[in-house]
Amino acid sequence: MPERDGGSASLIEYPSEFPIKVMGLQVDGFVEAIVAVARRHDPDLDESKLELRPSRAGTYLGITITVTVNSRTQLDALYRELSAHPMVKVVL
Repeated sequence: MPERDGGSASLIEYPSEFPIKVMGLQVDGFVEAIVAVARRHDPDLDESKLELRPSRAGTYLGITITVTVNSRTQLDALYRELSAHPMVKVVL
């Protein structure tokens, strides 16, 4: 049976496959940079689950990356690192 992390405050059961949307300018190295950050938090990251969506004008790129998280602490650390990355505009 999956464990709940963080007591009754968490609605996520761990371990869990968790999609994260990351948006930034569509520039060389953006996808690779996001994959590198995600891989630090999920070494077994399955890159085949990566979804890329360019904006209509092609200026921005949305990346949906599905990571396996084992705790709220791990998920929070990933969000913090992605949010602090200089190439990232938004993390959802």
